[in-house]
Amino acid sequence: MERKGEKEEEDIVCLDGSFFINDNYQLAEFTFGSQVIKLLCLQSASTDFDLTGQLVWPGAMLLNDYIANNVKLLQGCSVIELGSGVGITGILSSRFCHKFVLTDHNDEVIKILKRNVELHASKENHNSRAELMVEKLEWGNSEQICHILENHASGFDLILGADICFQQSSIPLLFRTVKKLLEVRGQGQCKFILAYISRAKC
Repeated sequence: MERKGEKEEEDIVCLDGSFFINDNYQLAEFTFGSQVIKLLCLQSASTDFDLTGQLVWPGAMLLNDYIANNVKLLQGCSVIELGSGVGITGILSSRFCHKFVLTDHNDEVIKILKRNVELHASKENHNSRAELMVEKLEWGNSEQICHILENHASGFDLILGADICFQQSSIPLLFRTVKKLLEVRGQGQCKFILAYISRAKC
């Protein structure tokens, strides 16, 4: 005779996180003004385990077009990006700024971010003025924010973010993180530029 507890245990299915991960990245080319960028990314990504950073979103295209048309904004600046994903904005920006720190919170996304930074640093692709640095940063995580500010004690001139507001629940943590980064330089000494494309249907 089968016991109820045994039946319930048989019905439980446990899936490893890797089941949801697609890491079949393809090399893609993007053009912003006179700048051409090649990087590894997906054409679509799973929202499971927050893997949205595996592809280039419309907000990043918008921000990069803005950067390509306003390069003086970055010249001589130290910059940090929140939610860097595959790194397209950082790679473009590093061609004009003094220092660029790319951040993301997802370990799987950080892997492809680092691969793209290495790809960009190779001789055939290297035309950067700034060193690209990758840091893990979960918004609102005081320990990680302090770690970044210890490594970059003078703070930043610019904070960038592209298409990082699609989850309403994460917005307070995002702005709490931005506030801490802004405070290092003092009032008016650091700017936050956020590119956002609304997907709401009117």
